Amino acid sequence: MFSGGKKGERPANGAVDTLIGRNTSIEGSLHFTGGLYIDGRVNGSVTAEASSDAMLSISEHGEIEGEVRVPHVVVNGRLIGDILAADKVELLPNARVQGNIHYKLLQMAAGAAVTGKLVQERDEPARLTGPGHVSDADEA
Repeated sequence: MFSGGKKGERPANGAVDTLIGRNTSIEGSLHFTGGLYIDGRVNGSVTAEASSDAMLSISEHGEIEGEVRVPHVVVNGRLIGDILAADKVELLPNARVQGNIHYKLLQMAAGAAVTGKLVQERDEPARLTGPGHVSDADEA
């Protein structure tokens, strides 16, 4: 079913629990678990639990207009809205993102385009307290 897809467009384990086909358009918010592959259009927010292993893949024909809050996001289509990924964002060559991208790990291929800010979310560094230890805030 997905053998013609480009590398990286679907979950690494190949599991696609939900498919939104090329001729399908969804109006409204979408919440999912597992793997979601979008080859059609979604006009609304797309969310999954931040602590889950959920993955959103947007094909080169796929479009989302709305905020995306998913741990792992792979874009090879068009997205208008912010991405808030708890883990990783992959931008493939046909990716066109208009919005800010919040990520822990970002992979961007040549040809991908972003109009917005790239914001790396880092875990707070451990602060040492006590004599002789300097916290990160004191070093600045």
